[in-house]
Amino acid sequence: MSSLRQLVSQTAIYGLSSIVGRFLNYLLVPLYTYTFSAGEYGVVSEFYAYAGFFAVLMVLGLETGYFRFRQRQEFSSDEVYRNALGFLLITSLGFIAAIYYWQQPLADWLQYPRHPEYLLWFGWILALDALSALPFARLRAENRAWRFAGIKMTEIFIAIALNLLFLLAWPKLQSLWPDSDLTAYYDPELGVGYIFLANLAASVCKLLLLLPQFRAVRFQLDPRVLGPMLRYSLPMVIIGFAGMVNEMLDRAILKVLLPYDLPTNLKMLGIYGACYKLSILMSLFVQAFRYAGEPFFFSYAGRADAKRAYALVMQYFVIAGVFIFLVVMLFIDLFKYFIGEEYRVGLEVVPILLMANLLLGIYVNLSVWYKLSDRTGLGAWVSLAGAGLTIVLNICWIPVWGYVGSAWATLACYLFMVVLSWALGRRYYPVSYPVGKIAGYFALGLALYFANRYVLDSCQINVWLAGAVGLLLYLSVAAWLDVRPILRSRRPN
Repeated sequence: MSSLRQLVSQTAIYGLSSIVGRFLNYLLVPLYTYTFSAGEYGVVSEFYAYAGFFAVLMVLGLETGYFRFRQRQEFSSDEVYRNALGFLLITSLGFIAAIYYWQQPLADWLQYPRHPEYLLWFGWILALDALSALPFARLRAENRAWRFAGIKMTEIFIAIALNLLFLLAWPKLQSLWPDSDLTAYYDPELGVGYIFLANLAASVCKLLLLLPQFRAVRFQLDPRVLGPMLRYSLPMVIIGFAGMVNEMLDRAILKVLLPYDLPTNLKMLGIYGACYKLSILMSLFVQAFRYAGEPFFFSYAGRADAKRAYALVMQYFVIAGVFIFLVVMLFIDLFKYFIGEEYRVGLEVVPILLMANLLLGIYVNLSVWYKLSDRTGLGAWVSLAGAGLTIVLNICWIPVWGYVGSAWATLACYLFMVVLSWALGRRYYPVSYPVGKIAGYFALGLALYFANRYVLDSCQINVWLAGAVGLLLYLSVAAWLDVRPILRSRRPN
């Protein structure tokens, strides 16, 4: 149980950087949606969707490969780190060179011929983030969660500060002192490009803070180490890329598949991207768990009670995830003000996306079977099957239902992947997950949500009171079924 407590504590620390820190970044959404039109914000949503795909490709699965191979006796952790970092340096520099060479043709193809600089800036952001991935993985492997959190928080605060400078302070100064030398450098035509510049500057600062993890590292490309590690890691690229298809494809192709003209399609994309942000609490919870969970799964694998621990982790993960779903949906009348009024027509996708992201978190838990049985290739096929379903459903549903079809496609894909991964896990690495209890919490959460909607529609009752009652009911059931037995077991006989 001490290891489980360590997992919880480290999830909380990573959550400090991921949930608390990015929640502060999430507060920029009102700035964006109240500053830019839905069409302009659609550009931001599209570029960050592309960035998600390339972020997976550029890391090459070497984060997971590093965790796996540093545990093997035939390699030292230092040589595994040196080889992985050296390989990422070469591939990142090659990527930047390719973007620089094909900058304008790519901008023309994406229908942004006036802003080829967007691609170069994003190329540098992706390269710097890829080079940061291995130092961050090393901090996680060495249980240096506080340093990890500190650097992540610093990056986020810099990005927030620069967004406020570029989008609020600088335009205000220009309106007050138009002849100032300082304000002469501000270009209103750049528009959403200032969001990208703020991100680039924050990525540079992050890499500078990680320089101690590069110091005294002799870059190395040893086929004896790099070959087996790449064979293990590259299937993780397929898994990660397929995951990005499930998570980001909708925002990448909505502009193409929606049956309207380009400005209207970008407006719809902006609305969907802004409403997607309202599911950010679930996404950040899953991300924080992923940061802490992966090292935990590998380090706990050899213990006699490992499978029991994995089942307990899954159970409490679902309890927390359904709670987050209820927090957002029972108080959606508060959360909706985080986006501009123009964007609120898309609020119907929020409960769908929240549930979809909760299913993604369950899939992250289930992925222990292929990571610990060294069947990453089979795990890649699961992700590819999910990605294929996502592509087919988006192509079929977007022209008919618009961005709502994208939300349902995401939910259907993650449900399919959860069922398939659970079935394969029962064969290759069976864990006795409490399926009945997990399904019960899902049913309870959905019942409370629909009951809340019914009460608000049919009765004159305060929305905050109705939401509070729903949360209290959920917490009471969870405390009775799963907290009370733990407390009773700790009492001395």
